[in-house]
Amino acid sequence: MAQIGKSIPEFKATAFHNGEFVEVTSESVKGKWSIFLFYPADFTFVCPTELEDMANQYEELQKLGVEVYAVSTDTHFSHKAWHDSSDAIGKIKYPMLGDQTGNITRGFDVMIEEDHMAHRGTFLADPDGIIQVAEIHAGGIGRSAKDMVRKVKAAQYVRDNDGEVCPAAWEQGEATLTPSLDLVGKI
Repeated sequence: MAQIGKSIPEFKATAFHNGEFVEVTSESVKGKWSIFLFYPADFTFVCPTELEDMANQYEELQKLGVEVYAVSTDTHFSHKAWHDSSDAIGKIKYPMLGDQTGNITRGFDVMIEEDHMAHRGTFLADPDGIIQVAEIHAGGIGRSAKDMVRKVKAAQYVRDNDGEVCPAAWEQGEATLTPSLDLVGKI
């Protein structure tokens, strides 16, 4: 089960990326920050809005040293067909992993077994492959890529600034907290 502070599960998959089919593994994603964006299915309704929203934030995420991996239980062939036929999905420049066996989806513990589809799960892993953010939304609730960018910045700040933490709704450049005995009861 994918949990905060644990390693991402081992996997190997074929992805559609920049007009090609490429292999992506749990080892190949290490070395940079990674967002795993699980969604129920290609050619659906909320999913393309979320994937397009992430595509709109992709340039900023790349500047932060982050790669995005969209994952569904569809095949990489289906991802290509969707990419070629949808204006929203056509904007995607990040890898779209085919997980037709469901092994990756199960490894991150977001499989809806009776439907063989993923929950709307989002996971942020650090360059060591350790999960720092994990959230799951109900099928009818879309996610915000802009808020995910904020969480990436917070996770990177905390990693780079030992002993400091980011308060609620923290934005880059704002004050952080340094937990200590002197701070107890003063917030």
